[in-house]
Amino acid sequence: MGYIEELRKLVGHRPLIFVGSVVIVIDEEGRLLLQQRKFPEGAWGIPGGLMELGESTEDVARRELFEETRLQVDELKLINVYSGPEHFIRAANGDEFYVVTTAYYAENAIGDLVVDQVESITFNYFHPHELPHTIVTSHKDILDEFLSKHYSFMTAVN
Repeated sequence: MGYIEELRKLVGHRPLIFVGSVVIVIDEEGRLLLQQRKFPEGAWGIPGGLMELGESTEDVARRELFEETRLQVDELKLINVYSGPEHFIRAANGDEFYVVTTAYYAENAIGDLVVDQVESITFNYFHPHELPHTIVTSHKDILDEFLSKHYSFMTAVN
């Protein structure tokens, strides 16, 4: 049983604060890796997840990326930290929580992409102008900020 499950046994559905990380992976063609998730069903998002005890946000980003894709990245570059009332979530089972999400991007992941069937339907690389329409709202905000502040700079340098 993980940290979050242990907390839920103690507090039930009451609101909690969770810290998580996501990482946008950019391939050599400038495409962004997105995950089609099982929950919410069929929605696309950025690989990532919630922090376990003793982890840094960078640890979370790398661990979750590896668990979900079997890809590894070295250098993580910060996009932003997202928090506040608009990051309140009520899960289908009644659990309530606020999420503080640290978003990163990384280039040139190593390894062969393998889909974790527990959390994911599939993964796919998308050019920024071809992103799917059904993206998790909070992840859409992260992608929009990344594309406006970081991606245009990256493509201008390369």
